[in-house]
Amino acid sequence: MKVLLHYDAGPGLAARLASLPGLDLTICPEADAALFARLLPETEVIWHVLRPITAADIAAAPKLRLIQKIGVGVNTIDLEAARARGIAVCNLPGTNSRAVAEMTLLLMLGALRRIAYFDAETRAGRGWSQPPALQDGLFELGGRKVGLVGYGAVPKLLAPVLHAMGCEVLYTARTPKPEAVGEFRPLEALLAEADVVSLHIPETPETRGLLNKAALARMKPGAVLVNSARGGLVDQPALVAALQSGHLAAAGLDVFAAEPVDPGDPLLSLPNVVLAPHVAWLSTGTFARSFSLAGENCRRLAGGEALLHRVA
Repeated sequence: MKVLLHYDAGPGLAARLASLPGLDLTICPEADAALFARLLPETEVIWHVLRPITAADIAAAPKLRLIQKIGVGVNTIDLEAARARGIAVCNLPGTNSRAVAEMTLLLMLGALRRIAYFDAETRAGRGWSQPPALQDGLFELGGRKVGLVGYGAVPKLLAPVLHAMGCEVLYTARTPKPEAVGEFRPLEALLAEADVVSLHIPETPETRGLLNKAALARMKPGAVLVNSARGGLVDQPALVAALQSGHLAAAGLDVFAAEPVDPGDPLLSLPNVVLAPHVAWLSTGTFARSFSLAGENCRRLAGGEALLHRVA
């Protein structure tokens, strides 16, 4: 079975993937459009990571049978085009949850303690000559109210850790979860009450722009926003304004409205923001879990068996 991994795999990952049985696997870096176009006509399975799979890509792949998302969100796949061709689309819920939960905690701590700022200042030789006023902007996570927007796989791992650290955990979801660690709040109440708001929902037409100017204004003055889910959930210019005005004390962001981020984006110049390039999911543990299941779905496809985690 001809499988195309559309991702810039490092040497260690490439070596591990080469040992997967029963697959004719080719790795294509996401930026190599010419190679991708040459490979598509013979490809039966695409292992998709971030670069969108468009209707044109699907049309150029007459032998394509499965688009396997390496991750959870399928908003980067043209699902209608896949359905029209009868091409299966699957994702891998839970495989990156631990990595994202740990990165989310890191973003919270980094934003509250301004770790990126201090790292840059220390490297520049200014670390030990900071203005005294900076002392008033450094906070602990313990003892704060942390609001989780969504209560899926990542919050289920993160909430007990936050509770153990002395946080008061709040969450919002479509319905209250009896098993949840924390107290349920409607979204508006959570925004007004939480010291830290962390996003854990997919980007859909319903959720796109959920944290718009009005929602950000409802957040508690001095609160921190963390987003390791999808950049489209947040009105980015409104977030910049809230950070510049001081209404929000800080933000920790792994995802953005447009990726890669424009070098001129004002977010990049704000000292009260901790940034990462959409890598919350990225760990050797994620790879091990993800490609094991992706390989199993290829085996099932070849054998005519039901696929795991089929979404289309």
